[in-house]
Amino acid sequence: MTSRHVFRIALIGILSLALCCKAGADTLQSDTNHIVAGAIAVVAVVVVVTVVLIHQASSNRTITGCVNPSPEGLSVTNEKDKRVYTISGDTTGVKPGDRMTLHLKKIKTKGSNALTWQPEKITKDFGACQP
Repeated sequence: MTSRHVFRIALIGILSLALCCKAGADTLQSDTNHIVAGAIAVVAVVVVVTVVLIHQASSNRTITGCVNPSPEGLSVTNEKDKRVYTISGDTTGVKPGDRMTLHLKKIKTKGSNALTWQPEKITKDFGACQP
């Protein structure tokens, strides 16, 4: 879910709350208070859902690609988005030159700002990479 979708959902919720109440001269103040409270609740829910989704999406990844040796150790190029993931940590079972599906966890390396991933599980080993 992209931020554009989240913004649209929030806007629909706010407009729905604003249009669901009848407006009268004597009840305008109390209706406004209800609309503001509803809008705040909708925005809070959207923010919480967005933060949880972003955290989940960035912390663990499952990728499929060819494992290649690199100066930092091993790297995998994801077949879907062509991003290169540097693999570090326990790489037992990860074979250079093989096409694999890996479940990765983001880790921080000491003294480097590079984004590094640790394989948690090898889901599937497809064998040697095809050129």
